[in-house]
Amino acid sequence: MNRIKKVLALVHVIIWAFALVNFTLEVLVNDRPFRPQALLIGLYVFYAHLYTFTKCLNKRKFKTYLGHLTLIFLTGPLPFLLFAFFIAGKFNTWMGFLNYYGDSLSIVFIFIVASTIVGIIQNLIINTVKKEQLEKQVINSELVYLKSQINPHFLFNTLNNIHTLVYTQDPAAPEAMMRLSSLMRYMIYESNASTVPLSIEIDYLKDYISLQQLRYKASPIVDFQVEGNTETFQVAPLLFIHLLENTYKHSPSRLKPGSIKVRIAVKENLLTATFQNPIGKKSGSLLEEPGGIGFSNIQKRLQLLYPNQHSLVINKNDEIFTAELKITNLHTQIHEKKAQLLYN
Repeated sequence: MNRIKKVLALVHVIIWAFALVNFTLEVLVNDRPFRPQALLIGLYVFYAHLYTFTKCLNKRKFKTYLGHLTLIFLTGPLPFLLFAFFIAGKFNTWMGFLNYYGDSLSIVFIFIVASTIVGIIQNLIINTVKKEQLEKQVINSELVYLKSQINPHFLFNTLNNIHTLVYTQDPAAPEAMMRLSSLMRYMIYESNASTVPLSIEIDYLKDYISLQQLRYKASPIVDFQVEGNTETFQVAPLLFIHLLENTYKHSPSRLKPGSIKVRIAVKENLLTATFQNPIGKKSGSLLEEPGGIGFSNIQKRLQLLYPNQHSLVINKNDEIFTAELKITNLHTQIHEKKAQLLYN
């Protein structure tokens, strides 16, 4: 709204600067007397018509607009005529009156045209800004919706696993509860920011992997490696979780240590994230699977967040599925409020 006011104020300044220059040139160049009544007519006609133009035409009240416009044409010349009659002592005849009235009408017409142009400009500016705001709201709504689509089965399975740990009095139960609390806090509170430090997003993935590990008796089934300085780069929150979730979702039920491979590398301003998993016999379509977020939705969110600066390449054979995400021109500002994840 402040931006609109500044632009509109600039438009008004330009209009009146042009009017003052024109009146000054008439006095200096054409050797005409200074006419303050012309400025009075201009001020009255300009803003009276601008108000009428904005209120009536925008609401399609054409009859009301024509009535107000007629009134402006009738009352606009009054300052000019009153000045000529009472101060200058002009026109003692009807012909003189009509001549002065004609001169004043020309001024009225000029400022009606000027106010019409300004009204059109104002409408264009306001409509453009409203359109931008609406598009931004739609994008934000879509992002919120897409961010929220974490597989609910993960939460149910995690709670069941933690319940088992608690029931058997396993010493790992408190740590599992802390990790789940950390995940939920990040999803509900910290992910509302437009960007977060890449290191915090990675910590979130580590907590997720630790909770998923409760399902497996083998050594860590995820080989997770990070390369480069992740402290100074910013990414959108919950950027990788759906790709990581799909590696579990479409893997065989039995996995060997290191079967799932996750690589996140930062080099200069290029971020590369690779997610690889073996393909299970019952994985079905990896692109669209009920109960989770499909890759089409992942692509949609990336397009909203990183238009023209990302690529998501999918490679699949009979045994291995790989998703490689690349993002260029990463943000480098430091996030002021750090998320309180377990790995911090």
